[in-house]
Amino acid sequence: MPIYDVRMAETARPLTPADDIEKPHEHAPHRPAAARPPAEPLWRDALGQCLRRARLERGEILVETARRAGVSPQYLSEIERGVKEPSSEMIAAVAGALDMTLGDLTLAIATGLLAVPAGAAPAGPTCQAAYALAA
Repeated sequence: MPIYDVRMAETARPLTPADDIEKPHEHAPHRPAAARPPAEPLWRDALGQCLRRARLERGEILVETARRAGVSPQYLSEIERGVKEPSSEMIAAVAGALDMTLGDLTLAIATGLLAVPAGAAPAGPTCQAAYALAA
């Protein structure tokens, strides 16, 4: 016994696989992509940008910081690029290798995120607050 589409009783017909695809509602308002507000960055992206900026301000290459943190250069690179969601232990190790505390790092990321106007796509948080606290 075939299954019938009951959405329009006057044109009842057997359902096909194409009917399983959800179609947009006719009356749903269409918002062009340009009108959508940009999304806030993910915490891992902000963390990675802050760590990279701190490492570069120290004039270090990935291998040096990774060695002191006890992680591979590839893993540190993935953290900096926001590809990995590191554990708190890994974050603490990398922050320590950069002479930062977790509090310094967290404050720097939060300050950078708060400095971005609502609805604006940030260029990336700064780590200046961490250095001000560490001094």
